[in-house]
This record gives sequence, structure tokens and C-alpha cells, in this order.
Amino acid sequence: MTPTADSATATATARRLTTLTERLTARLESETIAFAERRPQDLVAGLAETQELANQYRRESAQVKAAPAVVAAAPASERSALIRATERFEAVLSRHARAVEAARVISEGVVRAIAEEVSAARAMGFGYGASGAAAAGDGRAITLNRSA
Repeated sequence: MTPTADSATATATARRLTTLTERLTARLESETIAFAERRPQDLVAGLAETQELANQYRRESAQVKAAPAVVAAAPASERSALIRATERFEAVLSRHARAVEAARVISEGVVRAIAEEVSAARAMGFGYGASGAAAAGDGRAITLNRSA
């Protein structure tokens, strides 16, 4: 391969990865905003696209990590743009992860509160003990996984 072809290939690879990183970053930013505005239902329509972009990003970045020479011949401006896009992506990814974790904690709290209310409403005695007092039982029909 000629140096020009190497440079052209490296430039194209760097641009493609930069564009992919920017698209994924934009998706994650919009999802983070939806979580912040308490509209997680808005994410459903674009979930497949986000997953596909994330899979593409994972594959492409693994290829570059395995063979850094793939982008090494690109002009410095293209490599810098890729670095900036990656740094921005990492920052947005961190905020997105915090938003997803917060939504998970809130959802689990709501489910736990509902389960406790249902359990309290359904709790009934289970006969009488030797002392003549009603024996308390656990009438829960909902099982909570508390290992998480």
C-alpha cells in the first residue's frame, strides 16, 4: 500500500470513528436529558438505534485499539478531532450512567413500596397460638430480589 493510500485509509477511518462517536454521544445526551426530565418512556423509540450505535462503537474502537496504526497515519487534525470526540463521549457516558442508575434506584424503590403496601394490605392471621392470640403470618404474594 502506498503512503497516500495509508493516509487516505487512516483519514477515512478516523473520520468514520469520529462521526460514530459524535452520533452516539448525541444519543446519550438526549437520553440523559429525558431521564433528568423524568421522561424515560421517550427512550423506547430510539433504544434499538442507541444499541446499534453502541455496538458499532465497541467494534470500531476495539479494532483501533488492537491496531493503532489504522489511524496513526491520519493527519493530526483528524486524530485531534477523534480525541476530542472521545473525551466528550466519555464525559457524557459518565453522566448517562449516573442517570440510568438513579432511574433504576427510583424504580426499584417504587416497586418495593408497592410490594410492601400490597403485603400489608394482604397480611392476615394464620390461626391461633397456644396462648389464644392470633398468629401473625406473612401473606406476601410478591417476592423482592434484595441481592442487588
